[in-house]
Amino acid sequence: MSEPNTMTSTYAETSAQLRQPSHGVAQLLQKLSSGAIAGITGTMIIYPLDIVKTRLQNQRPDARGVLPYRNGWHCLKSIVRYEGFRGVYRGLVPNLIGITPEKAIKLAVNDYTREWFAERLQVAETHLPLHYGMAAGATAGLCQVIATNPMEIVKIQMQVAGTRPAHVPKPTAWEVVRQLGLRGLYRGTPATLLRDVPFSFLFFPSHAVLKTFFEDPETGVTPFWAVFLSGVTAAFFAAGAVTPADVVKTRLQVTSTAGGVRQCFQDIVRNEGPGALFKGWLPRCCIVAPLFGIALLTYEVQQRWFRRSE
Repeated sequence: MSEPNTMTSTYAETSAQLRQPSHGVAQLLQKLSSGAIAGITGTMIIYPLDIVKTRLQNQRPDARGVLPYRNGWHCLKSIVRYEGFRGVYRGLVPNLIGITPEKAIKLAVNDYTREWFAERLQVAETHLPLHYGMAAGATAGLCQVIATNPMEIVKIQMQVAGTRPAHVPKPTAWEVVRQLGLRGLYRGTPATLLRDVPFSFLFFPSHAVLKTFFEDPETGVTPFWAVFLSGVTAAFFAAGAVTPADVVKTRLQVTSTAGGVRQCFQDIVRNEGPGALFKGWLPRCCIVAPLFGIALLTYEVQQRWFRRSE
């Protein structure tokens, strides 16, 4: 009869190790590196959907009132047909360069902040009160914009460049950076903040709550498949909720003549109708959901490995 108790005790010790708060420069650097690897993994898998989303959000009707793309599938086929297979990966390299610090900051800051709150409240990080989880997520969204805005504006400029006539040369990432300059790289930052802070505010606590439904009652550990499923579900709904801010951000980053956030928002509603604020919402959700599911799964695998090897 003692063997089951010993096994339960071992599981409990493992669970406690996994939930133990870890602070200090070394731990933060480890979280940053894990977030970077997670971001790169997810981005390389879902990038073709991202370029479809950008094209759909930026498309405008021609003189006859006809849009270039009927839907996401038509957009993807058109890109492959006229630009080749490489066209669906246009802008990938600068995006990977930017996604490394962006995901590193986002995932690490949220994780670190949640652990900081949990330690001071003397509760398990997995059972942190909801409003504290929201505060941690909002903090992560605020910090990540430092890396997000330059990465996204370069990526979007290169993705949209694929719609130019064949005889017009396509710019390289370095040419886009030189043309924009430091100030230009942060064009549309208010819209990026309006998208990323609410997204993180909604996403991270939702993911944490969903994970608790799948926790093993004895060990408190969530299976990896549940980590992925929780990330996909939380990201899908959070991404859909902030789509209007993403559409405005895309317009502002494509052209410098779009004005500010308020003017761009008003122009879209007045000229294209309120529905235009949700252009590309489904491709966006289908991008963000698996991206964060894969990223969080990759991040969780690394975190558990590091904690068990300590």
